[in-house]
Amino acid sequence: MAEEGYVSIDEFMKIDLRVGLVKHAERVRGASRLLRLIVDLGELGERQLVAGLAKWYKPEDLVGKYIIVVANLKPRRIRGIESQGMLLAADSEDGTPVLVTVERPVKPGTRLR
Repeated sequence: MAEEGYVSIDEFMKIDLRVGLVKHAERVRGASRLLRLIVDLGELGERQLVAGLAKWYKPEDLVGKYIIVVANLKPRRIRGIESQGMLLAADSEDGTPVLVTVERPVKPGTRLR
């Protein structure tokens, strides 16, 4: 029985967190805050993600980064572009998003546990 505010391990295991390698990144035309990323998730293939990071990250600075992706999030259209997952970020003290990454490179698509 889960207490209020907690999730069970079974509920948590439903979230598919994977390491993704950013292969391509570009600004979304007509959207000052959005970037479109192509992320390699290994055996899951490449995914397109739309993220509100353009104010803080240049597209070229994201290419080659290993990020953490929620791989089984239901796709959603943002400004007419399908986002096929979500990258994870934390807010710093000044509100700047900081990407969640891995300590060192691992195979794209590796599942977090």
